[in-house]
Amino acid sequence: MKEKRDSSRLLLNMRRSISYIVLVFLVFLCLFPFFVLLVNATRSHPDIQKGFSFIPGGSFLTNMVHVLNNENLPVLSGIVNSLFIAGMSGILATYFSGLTAYAIHAYEFRLKRAVYLFIMLIMMVPVQVSTLGFVDLMGKMKLMDNFIPLIIPSIASPVVFFFMKQYLDSTLPLDIVEAARIDGSGEFSTFNKIVVPIMKPAIAVQAIFTFVGSWNNYFVPSLIIKSNSKKTLPILIAQLRSADFLKFDMGQVYMLVAIAIFPVVLVYICLSKFIIRGVTAGSVKG
Repeated sequence: MKEKRDSSRLLLNMRRSISYIVLVFLVFLCLFPFFVLLVNATRSHPDIQKGFSFIPGGSFLTNMVHVLNNENLPVLSGIVNSLFIAGMSGILATYFSGLTAYAIHAYEFRLKRAVYLFIMLIMMVPVQVSTLGFVDLMGKMKLMDNFIPLIIPSIASPVVFFFMKQYLDSTLPLDIVEAARIDGSGEFSTFNKIVVPIMKPAIAVQAIFTFVGSWNNYFVPSLIIKSNSKKTLPILIAQLRSADFLKFDMGQVYMLVAIAIFPVVLVYICLSKFIIRGVTAGSVKG
């Protein structure tokens, strides 16, 4: 009996050790590209061409100065533009998707199921399919080279709506809504003062995903934005990478990419405590 218990304990320890090894390996795979990025951001173009190095170079400040002082590359305005677009997109997408999810969750009406299925169908349509028509419409509305087409459409975000709906199904009993109505609370007041605090983890998670998606978006902004002062960071990175061969500098490219991912990492750090709680609660229907 004792031998059987010892063998079971040994097997459990082996499984635990294998799990830790696999997790460490996965963490290494996830963090290694960031390490390469940060190392190459400190190296000059000739050094990068020589091959990979684990040791940082001495060109960090040089690359930084060259990127920030590039007359054809308004990095600071690009950061401000990307922050504004991504921040507004995150706010609008999470609030209005939460509001829509609350309406579908809390109200009973004849076409409720049809509306839900229609929103789900929209989620299946690739962005590339509707982009040309969208750009043509923006041209007719004289909204080209404007931030509005990059921000306002985020109000209709089926993916965010779906997550919010799943989260409300698992965390918001309708008894709370009914009690608020009996107490004389209006629908918007109920949503803003009762539902939104309950949805904080879900809002934080979707705010991160929406912010990152908008921050990294290159396809639509490249078709809408034409002015140099209104370009976002992904456009500037693509512009720098497609520079003339004689002017191409990999050190500057890596530095600009490092600058571009810093706000994203900062957002993740600030809202990371909500990620697991929000994803877990939103994926389990009560």
